Amino acid sequence: MSGGVSHVDSFDPKPELAKRQGQPMPVPVKPTMFNNNGNIMASPWEFKHRGQSGMEISELFPHIAGHADSMAVIRSMTSKVNEHAQGNYLAHTGFPFMGHPSAGAWVSYGLGTENKDLPGFIVLQSGGATPPHGGVGVFSNGYLHGQHQASVLKADGLEALPNIQPHESDAVQRQRLSFIKGMDDHFLREAAEPQVEAAIKNYETAYRMQTAVPELCDISGESEATKALYGLGSGDPLVEGYGRQALVARRLIERGVRFVELSCLNAGIGAGNSPNPWDQHGKIREGHGAMARQVDQPIAALMTDLKQRGLFDDTLILFTGEFGRTPFSQGSDGRDHNPYGFSAWMAGGGVRGGTAYGATDELGYYAVEKVATFYDYYATVLHLLGIDHEKLTYRFGGRDFRLTDVHGNVIKELVS
Repeated sequence: MSGGVSHVDSFDPKPELAKRQGQPMPVPVKPTMFNNNGNIMASPWEFKHRGQSGMEISELFPHIAGHADSMAVIRSMTSKVNEHAQGNYLAHTGFPFMGHPSAGAWVSYGLGTENKDLPGFIVLQSGGATPPHGGVGVFSNGYLHGQHQASVLKADGLEALPNIQPHESDAVQRQRLSFIKGMDDHFLREAAEPQVEAAIKNYETAYRMQTAVPELCDISGESEATKALYGLGSGDPLVEGYGRQALVARRLIERGVRFVELSCLNAGIGAGNSPNPWDQHGKIREGHGAMARQVDQPIAALMTDLKQRGLFDDTLILFTGEFGRTPFSQGSDGRDHNPYGFSAWMAGGGVRGGTAYGATDELGYYAVEKVATFYDYYATVLHLLGIDHEKLTYRFGGRDFRLTDVHGNVIKELVS
């Protein structure tokens, strides 16, 4: 959810904001991105108790709220940084700068692949969706072998991937690949270079993807009921664009792809743009309203579909932005960045559903109870995937690197 979802408008109810609407903040305010800080601003959305657990989720996400008893919400997330590119790198790689492997690359490296015809890490896009601020480096393999880098697929494109339609006969392709492999194998024997070995694997995967990717993205065989569940045919291009990604994500999960990331489309409201569409420095009611409508039904549909197909308990679903937003206004009707306390949630494989973990203060400004970091977040994610985050390492530059750097603790309260 690149741009920063407002936790105080979604998953972290703060009735005190309504009581103090329009009043100055009672505590010092740290510098924000634009320092155009106003007074306390109540949420435009009502929070309600959901499911048997009674978890409070706002009316911003009515469809996702139907899965409250399957969700574990962390209400005490924090970030080291207050800027989009650094925030996205930290949220994806555990480091606030480029050069390190994305979480998807680490999972591909740690668990391998269950499908030899598709990459282990795939990023889906549709419409005008682009990589978050920070660029494609947030999906990088870093110093891991090249086969662990994300492949970006256009879920609604005539060609999901450039050149996926072969332009020469299979016999000619095989002859060409055989020649390249022979040259690479000879070099590999001489140099023992891991990236050459990765290139050989990528050539072979790319060859097989010519058949696998068009079949994957062809949803004509899906029932009309399934398409409607995801919002296809709704008439809203944002919902349909994100819904198609969510449906293709389910098809990828069925095919054993290890890690899939979806990309939001831009609603163009309140300063958000294509790389950071949740970034409503103004018009948060309109902007967050449009962004939430885009993702709410498709994400809920994905969870419903996975449950119906017996895949939910084996699939870990993650929802987060790079930071949250301030409980006070920016200008008259926006919210600025807030890395000091925000919310993220997970559901599915091994998650203790109906759980709300940690807390921010009464205004939602600072995390004050069971403070969590992205290191703790990914330590928990890897634990749920069956991996010890301290043992998933790769030696580079004389040091054993890992997704959680030298930090992180498993949040055991989120584990069923």
